[in-house]
Amino acid sequence: MNKFIPLIISGVIAVGAVGCEEPPSRTSADAPSGTTENVNAPTKETAEKTQEDATGQVRKDQIESDIRAREQRNNATGGDAQRADADLESEVRGKLEANLPASQLTVDAKEGALTVAGTVPTQEQLNKIPTLAQEIKGVKSVKVEAKVAPAQPNSNTNNQPGQ
Repeated sequence: MNKFIPLIISGVIAVGAVGCEEPPSRTSADAPSGTTENVNAPTKETAEKTQEDATGQVRKDQIESDIRAREQRNNATGGDAQRADADLESEVRGKLEANLPASQLTVDAKEGALTVAGTVPTQEQLNKIPTLAQEIKGVKSVKVEAKVAPAQPNSNTNNQPGQ
């Protein structure tokens, strides 16, 4: 029995480690689930909902609190310490969400190299992605695979000629 308990515990730990693969961080629930996923322009309703959520005071407070906590933790470890990919993804996602309303972006990090995919409503927002991401300590490079896709009319409207 004494040998059986460590065996069970090590089995649970091994299974848990396999399930710990973090998905990319997303700026909205409608953002692509990965950086290789094909993306389409959001509907106008979805874009408005995403923008409303991203610009709400509660969400801004959450993002600022999250960034502050990460900066404090980073400073406690020496400031320029090696950053975990999940931390970079989360912090860059928060930065993009706060500064690029109505965007639907996915952030993936591998050893400090970021890939940002998804859609933004304007070229101006697309151009801001690398600059905003580079403001986060630990980001070594930024590859932008996002595209400009203004919101489309809702799919339940009739787009037939003459109406």
